[in-house]
Amino acid sequence: MMARTENTPKKLSDLGLRFVSAVILGPLVLLITYLGGVPYALLILAMAVLFLWEWFSITGTRQMSPPSLAGQGVLVALLVLDLAGQREFGLAAIVLGAVAAFAFSGFSRSGRWCAEGILYSGAAMFALLAIREGTGGLLFTFFLFFVVWATDIFAYFTGRALGGPKLWMRVSPKKTWSGAIGGLVLATVFGVGVVAVAGSGELWFWALLAVGLSIVSQAGDLLESAIKRRFSVKDSSRLIPGHGGIMDRIDGLVAAAIFAVLIGLASGGTLADPIAGLGLN
Repeated sequence: MMARTENTPKKLSDLGLRFVSAVILGPLVLLITYLGGVPYALLILAMAVLFLWEWFSITGTRQMSPPSLAGQGVLVALLVLDLAGQREFGLAAIVLGAVAAFAFSGFSRSGRWCAEGILYSGAAMFALLAIREGTGGLLFTFFLFFVVWATDIFAYFTGRALGGPKLWMRVSPKKTWSGAIGGLVLATVFGVGVVAVAGSGELWFWALLAVGLSIVSQAGDLLESAIKRRFSVKDSSRLIPGHGGIMDRIDGLVAAAIFAVLIGLASGGTLADPIAGLGLN
């Protein structure tokens, strides 16, 4: 009983910090996304740089080492090339940067992790920029954010309220099937709500898209949990009070954004406008 009494204030304090951080950061992110252009591009660059910095810290790449500098340099180059309208060269820079970092590390195991981090963070940055700048970019970006955020929030609260069988005990002991399903259902409701308010049609297709993005978002969360467990790390950093690091907050978003671009390209979109391939109004 004593242990439970001692832990309760700490849990409430952590939840309060999470709430305050979300209330401050959420509207700020939405405002910058609404503005678009250079402010949004700089926001995504900052997120990608911090994401990669935490990836390096977890997986053992020394900050300011040649592989690390190659990776961070690639992200800056991607931003410059994207603003210049040379998105194809940006993709090439990501691949070349990852290969260079792997070579700088002597093709070691840590170098492989480094290269994978560069590819993942670079692809996520590319995807988030391409989505916002494409056809219906503002609506789709808001839709993406609300689906991922609702998945994360309602998976947490549904899982705590209902409990039940674990989703994947070895990777993330606290996640449950009830939480995963609750997050999926409410994310679909919120995602469809966003596009309905915006006056978009074909809500059934948006609903299917929300289901897919929610599932991939949860997979991205599990991927980060697996990496942290592999390297015996609890949080990616202590950057955001109550939340941990930037990886802890956007692990689902980066996976969902990459997935959205991939299905857009598979449906006939282009690198300049991948989401146009989905034919959404």
